[in-house]
Amino acid sequence: MSTEPGRPVISTGRHTIRGLLPSMTMTLRARISNDGRMMASRTFLVVLLLTAPLAGCSNDPYESYCESVSDHQRELTELLAPRGPDALLKALPVFRDLQDQAPPDIRDDWQIVVTGLSALDEAITAAGLDAANYDSENPPADLSTEDRERIEAAAARLTRPDSVAAFGAVEQQARDVCKTPLYL
Repeated sequence: MSTEPGRPVISTGRHTIRGLLPSMTMTLRARISNDGRMMASRTFLVVLLLTAPLAGCSNDPYESYCESVSDHQRELTELLAPRGPDALLKALPVFRDLQDQAPPDIRDDWQIVVTGLSALDEAITAAGLDAANYDSENPPADLSTEDRERIEAAAARLTRPDSVAAFGAVEQQARDVCKTPLYL
């Protein structure tokens, strides 16, 4: 890089641009003029790293989500197969991961599912109970009225029409878009 008389040149080096495409890096050389204004050089070099498959740089916005659905299918099947009272709560970490990966058109449904299950989990945990052994028809004698009402409200929330529809929507999305059920 040559310098013009009276114009100092400062190279800023390499800058990694992180955003929608984290695998892109940009090399930027900038010159600072005498009056302190920064002027970008004319050339920007954009390099896609070989990690494109890992970064999910596909044109398909559902690819990452569908991969997660497929990756979690066996685990969800094992967690939900016993159909115990705590099966959905055991699956909550998987549901949270799927929510994080969800494409925009199903995100709200995942939010309803995860928020509802989280509220029930928090209510049971706050009461010092184990979801696997909790029986709403025969609650522990030392369970406070406040804790019992909180658990009942959280459980009732999961049976509201919007929650039932959200559970159905995330299952249907997995079958229709990802061509695989959430669990077997």
